[in-house]
Amino acid sequence: MNYSACTSILIGPQATTDGSVIIGRNEDAKAAWPKHFVVHPAKTATTPPTFTSTDNGFTMPLPLAAAKYTATPEWTDAYGLFEEDGINEFGVAMSATESTYSNERVLGADPLVKDGIGEEAMVTVVLPYIKSAREGVARLGQIVEHYGTSESNGILFADQQEAWYLETGAGHYWVAQRIPANGYAVVANQMAIQDIDFNDHDNFMYARHLQEFVTTNHLNPARDRFSWRDIFGTQDQSDLYYNTPRVWYGQRQFNPEIAQEPQSFDLPFIQFADHLLSVDDAQGYLSSHFEETPYDPVGAGTTDQRHRFRPVSLAKTQESHVLQLRPKMDSALAGIQWLAMGVGAQSVYVPFYAGIDKTPDAYHLGEKTYDAQSAYWVYKLVSVLLDAHYHEAWPTVSAVQKELRIAFKQSVQQTDAVGQTLSGPELNHYLTQQAFTNAALGIRRYRELAATLITQATDLGPLNYQQDLNL
Repeated sequence: MNYSACTSILIGPQATTDGSVIIGRNEDAKAAWPKHFVVHPAKTATTPPTFTSTDNGFTMPLPLAAAKYTATPEWTDAYGLFEEDGINEFGVAMSATESTYSNERVLGADPLVKDGIGEEAMVTVVLPYIKSAREGVARLGQIVEHYGTSESNGILFADQQEAWYLETGAGHYWVAQRIPANGYAVVANQMAIQDIDFNDHDNFMYARHLQEFVTTNHLNPARDRFSWRDIFGTQDQSDLYYNTPRVWYGQRQFNPEIAQEPQSFDLPFIQFADHLLSVDDAQGYLSSHFEETPYDPVGAGTTDQRHRFRPVSLAKTQESHVLQLRPKMDSALAGIQWLAMGVGAQSVYVPFYAGIDKTPDAYHLGEKTYDAQSAYWVYKLVSVLLDAHYHEAWPTVSAVQKELRIAFKQSVQQTDAVGQTLSGPELNHYLTQQAFTNAALGIRRYRELAATLITQATDLGPLNYQQDLNL
């Protein structure tokens, strides 16, 4: 399996309308590969547990105590767990990973490690054991240095104060940068981090001996700067069609006043929006497909333009998530995991509070063959029906999406108001009830939507014929 197609966004607290720290990502791999959504309870082992990957054999000991956390694992662990994203009981969010690519120079000096840590294990061995975003960076960085990594990846961390982005660039080397409080970043399958200030420990973390490694192996093409992207990343034709246009489009949405080209290798990692951003903006970007440009696959451009660049939201999205950490709240209430099963552009983001104790049964179901009881397949069915007659069906789908977005916003307002009067198990129980209600509403409306689309499609087949009623 090739997990190499995700798109990510990170936003600092002073760049958002409500002071939230926001991270989000599309998990892109296969058009029909279900995800589940679970809550792992806190647990304490009596003997030191060991993690062993079912994919590549990576193994490591784990701490005795593991915190409660949410996750979106695969329907099967045959290729690994791929828990991908979640929020733990300490209010720390993690999303892993944004697949990236290292160049031949660095891989020649420090090859990837076949049985090192990979994407499928990262959330599982990190998120239950950290109490801040910065701790998450440090723990994953230490694992990469000690055990090596089997892939090049970007990993997102957030808490109520800050967001961090970590990139692995070779078998044992990594770097992480804090997103400025008033800034944002969008990332699309490339090494993104640029100049590293090794004296700025508030904003940068990195592998031991990183500078020595680069110097000893003559890897830096610049005379007077240390650009992680230039040293470890790639700049090839696939980047120009597959990656840079998605970064361009995100920055175009949030900074329309800046003139940039979709096929530019000079797009900055950190950018500062011309207005405050919200969860809606993050969801809108992850659901985008070059709207209002000639490159929209369902737009008005020429055939060449519509198929020139890979869009952010596409059929291979398994799930899309936006993890929101709000300020000045209990961690159970502060964190919201907005989860859209299937294609973000055609699905809807359902809010699940971090304090929930369990998830609905429909989110535990779904294998690679269609299952009408599975939340993943309910949303995926609408995508299939929409794609068959896109322009005729889109107004109907869009109207239901708008209805649900409004309903979920109202639910969050109500849940916040009641939730702030509760605490402990009572709060957890209430948040779980609200999660079940929201999930049921989304599934019910999408089942009704599927029925409507099927009914509409009966008159849209190629064997149809418009009879003249005067005959």
